[in-house]
Amino acid sequence: MSNHFHDPSDKTYMRRLRSAAPDAFAGFLAFDEAVLSAESKAIPQKYTELIALGVALTTQCVYCIESHTLAAKKAGATQEEIAETVFTAAALRAGGAVAHGWLAMKFFHGEDAE
Repeated sequence: MSNHFHDPSDKTYMRRLRSAAPDAFAGFLAFDEAVLSAESKAIPQKYTELIALGVALTTQCVYCIESHTLAAKKAGATQEEIAETVFTAAALRAGGAVAHGWLAMKFFHGEDAE
């Protein structure tokens, strides 16, 4: 057993997840395929993968970051587009912290504050 998190061999546990909840797993795969497949979509595959990468960066799923980076590259994304996606995700993540800061100020000052 590995002594650290996010070991690439952890992907082998997907089989156990699938066998423990086969219907949910199948539903997830079908949904994932419908959203991410290149078939019949208005958004080109490269942009779908860059969007997925941006989301993966903000949710911090290392497996998603890996798969969507490689899929974006395969779909024609450049290193510069990957880098811009990284900083777009970082800016939005930081913006979310600032917006939640407004909520902190609201709580600090009470409901009747302006």
